[in-house]
Amino acid sequence: MNKNDILQQLIEKNNGYLLSAMVNESNISKAVLSKYVKEKGMQRIARGIYITDDVWPDELYIMQVRNKAVIFSGETALYLHGLIDREYSGICVTVPTGYNATHFKAENVQVKYASKSSYGLGVCAMPSMSGNMVKVYDRERCICDLISDRNKMEVQNFQIAMKTYMSGKGKKLSRLIKYAEKLGMRDEVMKYVEVLE
Repeated sequence: MNKNDILQQLIEKNNGYLLSAMVNESNISKAVLSKYVKEKGMQRIARGIYITDDVWPDELYIMQVRNKAVIFSGETALYLHGLIDREYSGICVTVPTGYNATHFKAENVQVKYASKSSYGLGVCAMPSMSGNMVKVYDRERCICDLISDRNKMEVQNFQIAMKTYMSGKGKKLSRLIKYAEKLGMRDEVMKYVEVLE
């Protein structure tokens, strides 16, 4: 298999994206990558990220590739899980405490910080709207965060998310309560579980 075939396979495997990090792992030089990108008319959408001309840029996937510490949360995660019916008004991410997120201000991204002990709680991978896998908090962690941030949330989104989760078939109440205990908010979460269950 020649280098162009390898690059084509990487593109097919990654929904039309070609990442220089993947190219490096395949022991293909920057010169070969640059030539291939030019020949195929690929677009550079960010440093080390190229797409074919038939692909619409996926803002969540691109952000994830550029910022490995990002976990999608808040309205963004609620929308991806189908817990709210309106698309998120802005991207919301969670990063570990101490992470330098100043570059997100220019991109109008809402940043939440989590302690090292709670940052990784409930992380899962799921497809973005464009079908690319991104890191996001699972439904139960989203509900804990929703209850914790209820005063900062639109009332309608809060109510829809809670009702959708509680009436859904995929809810995992034991996991929700376990997360609530780890986050020190068991009593708050139980109030909603008892009312809505």
